[in-house]
Amino acid sequence: MTESHEKDGVSRRNLIAGGLAGAGLVLSPAAVAQTASVSRNTARPASPQEALQLLKDGNARYVANAPVNTDHSLDRAKRSAGQKPFAAVVACSDSRVAPEIIFDQGLGDIFVVRVAGNFVNEDGLASLEFGAAVLGVQVIIVLGHTACGAVDATIRSVEDRTLPPGHLPSLVEAIRPAVYDVMPERPVDLLSAAIAQNARLNADKASQSGPVLAELKEAGKLMSVAGVYDIATGKVEFI
Repeated sequence: MTESHEKDGVSRRNLIAGGLAGAGLVLSPAAVAQTASVSRNTARPASPQEALQLLKDGNARYVANAPVNTDHSLDRAKRSAGQKPFAAVVACSDSRVAPEIIFDQGLGDIFVVRVAGNFVNEDGLASLEFGAAVLGVQVIIVLGHTACGAVDATIRSVEDRTLPPGHLPSLVEAIRPAVYDVMPERPVDLLSAAIAQNARLNADKASQSGPVLAELKEAGKLMSVAGVYDIATGKVEFI
């Protein structure tokens, strides 16, 4: 094991013992050892910037219809020992949005949090904290997408001053700030503007959430960015 890997392992265990334990989350020694073991056996990006570049390169392969991660049976036995994602993606539940495919990554490479409208709530933040502090995720992507039905429903709710039935108002409440932000600008394409702003707001929310995510960002170990996936072309535009 190299000195850098040893330092990474120590710092990660410190985060687990300190940040998460302080927040009331306790992992068994076996779970901690499993995570460290899997991480040591796999080359990881050297920085959040390198992790982001891996996603950009993967999306370029997807757009060009030249993926390299096509045999998902490879390393199946090794994956059963634990996971080692280098990136987290907050994605919409839309069935056309599949982060592993969009970024041409293998199973175990991306820690995915999904909810209609790709916003970050308390449960999502807890999931991202686990991904970053325990699993070693280095970059968070909040991924909006074109023609998002959740954002469109929120716009109609704001314009009509009505709420949808059932539990849907909770989605509207979460997405509404992005709609309010862009409405005064009177954009030609209000939906696209709101989709982009929703991704930006939630990427900022993730990076500013203390103590775990904000401290990792401050230490240069984590970055959070927004992107919009174009369903028609397959391209992700980082914004």
